[in-house]
Amino acid sequence: MNYLSTRGGGAPKRFCDILLEGLAEDGGLYLPERYPQVDAATLAAWRGLSYAELAFEILSLYIDDIPSADLRRLCEQTYRAEVFGGQPAITPLHRLEDGLFIEELSNGPTLAFKDMAMQLLGALFEYELGRRGQQLNILGATSGDTGSAAEYAMRGRAGIQVFMLSPHGRMSAFQQAQMFSLLDENIHNLALRGVFDDAQDIVKAVSNDLAYKQSRRIGTVNSINWARLLAQVVYYFAGYFQATKSGEERVSFTVPSGNFGNVCAGHVARQMGLPIEQLVVATNENDVLDEFFRSGRYAPRAAAHTHATSSPSMDISKASNFERFIADLFGRDGARVKAAFTAPGFQVDDLQAVRAYGFASGRSTHADRLATIRLCKERHGRLVDPHTADGLKVALEQRRSGVPMLVLETALPAKFEETMVEAIGQTPPRPAHLAGIERLPKRVTVIDKDEAAVRAFIDAHVDPC
Repeated sequence: MNYLSTRGGGAPKRFCDILLEGLAEDGGLYLPERYPQVDAATLAAWRGLSYAELAFEILSLYIDDIPSADLRRLCEQTYRAEVFGGQPAITPLHRLEDGLFIEELSNGPTLAFKDMAMQLLGALFEYELGRRGQQLNILGATSGDTGSAAEYAMRGRAGIQVFMLSPHGRMSAFQQAQMFSLLDENIHNLALRGVFDDAQDIVKAVSNDLAYKQSRRIGTVNSINWARLLAQVVYYFAGYFQATKSGEERVSFTVPSGNFGNVCAGHVARQMGLPIEQLVVATNENDVLDEFFRSGRYAPRAAAHTHATSSPSMDISKASNFERFIADLFGRDGARVKAAFTAPGFQVDDLQAVRAYGFASGRSTHADRLATIRLCKERHGRLVDPHTADGLKVALEQRRSGVPMLVLETALPAKFEETMVEAIGQTPPRPAHLAGIERLPKRVTVIDKDEAAVRAFIDAHVDPC
């Protein structure tokens, strides 16, 4: 399997090369040259597999430069019940009512869905770096959960350093504590005086400087890295198998969305042949994606117009992974994709072509998520975090009769105590090992939203090759 840039530049590459590279040389994102197809017989054969076995089957369709035995071992080492909250199913499906489910994705070490891919990514990095005798310096940006998931997955791993950018003061106290309390020597937290989009822009700018990127051995863990998105494809299949009895049934998914990586994995699963009726994109007040799916207009907003909300991990106005879907929508026309994503915004007039991919969307506000958190507790006896509440609110608006709707859980409520107290008047429970995490010693460097300052910090901790 070869991988190509969404912008059409450069030569085809193999999986292990793009694993360590992240962003393509022309500024685009990597996509496989084709999506492997699964039919009813394949779905039937996969039904009943363990999560690790299912991950191996799906990943092996895309990865042919890692020996099968090694890839299987990496999947088995990663997706173990003891790593994911003692849950043998890894991503168990919770029924709220007939036709409405929550797929649990937050049983990992940092209580967020990002663990599902990041734990595997850490194992893949360590494996490939060991094979090559190389080191990797990971530069990432986080709006809340990516950072802690990456750092917990990479801490102590041989040959890896992590430099994680986050928006200063814009994450919950719990999210900050999860990241900043890690004192491992290979973990570096940089809090930017800005918003997530500023951090993401710096990561892209550094990644686009090929000479610097190569001399400092820079890689990425954000969902611009194809390997991370690929790992997320697995839980769409896992959810489908739990919600259905045969490959003839269809389901829909509602996905709380900011950077479009999570729902883009659903797009890949649908393109492979998984019987998905709808992929519903749920946004918060930063509703650039909802605007696109309603009108065809994609208009990223400046940092000054990106709202700070009570679902902070979705406070994003430039959805990096959106380029992958647009590449498919534009028929892999690299020049057209490049023109679209190097412009301030763009318009797609053929909304029917967009909706042919199964997408729908909706928007949620602070008042909506508080009401949905209360509703879910009162009606179903279950607590959901603010981001999952955004998804549930939109799912209730978009679901269709006779088609099961699966809402993807994004995090556990414990990560957002302030909003949960406002919604239900009580502090959500948290795992015993995370009690008092906010009081632990912290190590973080606060810096301006300046690319040169980030480079200077990296240079002070990395020897050029």
